[in-house]
Amino acid sequence: MKRFFLLFIPILLSANLSYTLNYSKEMQLLDSFDVDESFIYDPILNDMKTSIKEKYKTRHFFKAMDDAYIFIPSIKNILAQYGVPKEFLYLAMAESNFQNSAYSKKRAAGLWQFMPKTAKLNGLKIDEYVDERRDPVKSTKAAAKYLTFLHKELGKWYLAAIAYNCGYGRVKRAIKRAKTDDLKVLLDPKKKYLPKESRFYIRKILALALLANDEQFLLDSEYEYLLNRANAYSLATVKLPGGASLVELSKQVQIPLKELKKLNRHLKYEFTPPYKNGYDVYIPYIKLADFKQKYRPSSNQKTYLVHRVKRGENLSIIGRRYGVPYKVIMDFNHLKTSRLRLKQKLVIPIDKTKKGRRFVDSKNYYLVKKGDTLESISRRYRVSVENIKAQNHLHSSLIKVGERLKIYE
Repeated sequence: MKRFFLLFIPILLSANLSYTLNYSKEMQLLDSFDVDESFIYDPILNDMKTSIKEKYKTRHFFKAMDDAYIFIPSIKNILAQYGVPKEFLYLAMAESNFQNSAYSKKRAAGLWQFMPKTAKLNGLKIDEYVDERRDPVKSTKAAAKYLTFLHKELGKWYLAAIAYNCGYGRVKRAIKRAKTDDLKVLLDPKKKYLPKESRFYIRKILALALLANDEQFLLDSEYEYLLNRANAYSLATVKLPGGASLVELSKQVQIPLKELKKLNRHLKYEFTPPYKNGYDVYIPYIKLADFKQKYRPSSNQKTYLVHRVKRGENLSIIGRRYGVPYKVIMDFNHLKTSRLRLKQKLVIPIDKTKKGRRFVDSKNYYLVKKGDTLESISRRYRVSVENIKAQNHLHSSLIKVGERLKIYE
């Protein structure tokens, strides 16, 4: 009996030490959100932790962590650069489950679930070629910038997190009504100072963060390796020329195309946008040396544009406009018939050869500017309005800024 008791003491000491360390980490985590230590006993928070623990049996929680392993070091580094606590990583988990392809019914997208207007206000580009809400690096910088603003205005990190969900104005009104910014008061279910979704939102972030930092929770699962995963599993940013093919990058650097597309969900097509200064693409950091040694832009120097079909256009007209055989357009867009739909999008490969440049740079083409009319253009180039309309298949004299018009002098 005495021998058994002596053997049992180290086990008790180990369990007690584990509990103490874990409790200390929990207090540090709450402090990073400016949340009072007593909130650890909040019943709804603890119910959420229990619920998520149950989900781990279906691997839901760990799958999200596992899928995001390549993003996490970059996200933490960016948050640190902006002075945002690294624990806000779990705000992204609450928003999108770490899926940069996530899209909501309200039109929010990406890891941080930005709405289009908020995204643009925070410097993210959304156009025909890219949706940077799905860019893991640029969207994280935008989120960090936004959270920094919210924290500066509201003074507490938990208020910044809640405002991220329901808006700065609503949180300010809640504080005014409650006459305090105390979290427990603001979360009062009877007073309803904040929407129900927001009252649960801050708790969800805290619950996810607490579980992700619970060593015993991870050790008890088959995902113990998540504790010791190295930061080497991270992203590297490389610049590609406009119109560069992801397929070629995949082959040359030996990165599976599926993985490459997963890292670059912000690209709407399998090529970089045809911007003058090129565009950044993400690859695994461990492939950076291979990229520097092996990657060479295609010798055929193709740029890819997206054309939206207008009324009266067919493949032959579009092909002549871009100097591309209509059969190439069919093959490139996997078209089984030459019949087109109004506003249908076609990817057009344009060779940067002499003929291809003539489309972009030649004096035989004119880019419509603000204030232009067909009459002013016809006078400038001494070509009749009727001639310009015929060459460009225009059914009216209406022209748009940015439109290219074919001109014969």
